[in-house]
Amino acid sequence: MAHQKPGRASTLPLTVITLLTYGCPIQAIVHAFGLDERTVASWRDRAGHHCKRVHQTLVEQAVLDLGHVQADEIRVKGRRMTVWMGLAMMVSTRLWLAGVVSHTRDTGLADRLLAQVRRCCQAMRPLLVCTDGWAAYPGSIRRAFREKVKRTVGPGRSTLVAWPEILIATVIKHTQKRRVVEITRRMTQGTIERAQELLTQSKGGSVLNTACIERLNATFRERLATLTRRCRHAAHRLEALETAMYLIGCVYHFCVVHDELSSSKHTGSACTPAMAAKLTDRVWSVTDVLTFRVPPPSWVEPKRRGRPPKEPTAGRTCLSARPPCLRPLLRLRKGAFHAFTG
Repeated sequence: MAHQKPGRASTLPLTVITLLTYGCPIQAIVHAFGLDERTVASWRDRAGHHCKRVHQTLVEQAVLDLGHVQADEIRVKGRRMTVWMGLAMMVSTRLWLAGVVSHTRDTGLADRLLAQVRRCCQAMRPLLVCTDGWAAYPGSIRRAFREKVKRTVGPGRSTLVAWPEILIATVIKHTQKRRVVEITRRMTQGTIERAQELLTQSKGGSVLNTACIERLNATFRERLATLTRRCRHAAHRLEALETAMYLIGCVYHFCVVHDELSSSKHTGSACTPAMAAKLTDRVWSVTDVLTFRVPPPSWVEPKRRGRPPKEPTAGRTCLSARPPCLRPLLRLRKGAFHAFTG
């Protein structure tokens, strides 16, 4: 039996998680460290669940002024299944906002993705959303970005009113022999002049595009081994893809220095997407992400069940109740005879 160095047991999970976030397949880790495949998968899932709570705490509760958002999907080839992974990002800070995994590419996938984006942003702010030509996006965007308004007094359902400045842009790429030959850009909702203003503010280019989200898709494919095309380590479970997605996303947020954000056009120093979004002021390590203490959810009073308790009426006394001095000290069993009662 090989001698195990002191401290190796405590640092081994961190080393394995770090390798996973840089695209190392599970089978390579199994052969390199002599671990069981289920152990590595368990560590990845536990780290992914923790990163999901970190994302919900730091990103979804940040209330950001998004300005410009891009959304797209990745087709993932799994073991005996095909999975769709929807991603959305904030262009000005390159912050990954939302991620959804589903067996089908339907309206439910788009609704869940845009609802998660809605939880990250300030209400009633101007917003430009650039997507591809999938027909489900415009309706999902309109359903996600609206507020309840009570127009009538008294009981009744509130009216759902759409935000006044929601701009929807569609970018369709036409390919022939795997080469882009034409790009169609159109405004599904809003004016092109207002869209150009938001593009300039977010530094997202001079024309309508989906370049940033496509680069993010490439980052996820590079850092998540199961997303690699024509690979031999495809995913078996939907949960494994979701936990790995949150693990890669959190490391991308806090640990990876972004080249574009670090250039002279933006900050001019080492900067991560979380630093650009003012979520933190330093570059995190993988240890910082995995040891971040997520605060517990706020306490919600449970709903009362059954009949509500009767409140005592103030100023009234019950006439049938006897004072304590006249109450019997001994209660007789029913049917028993007392010496004085016969």
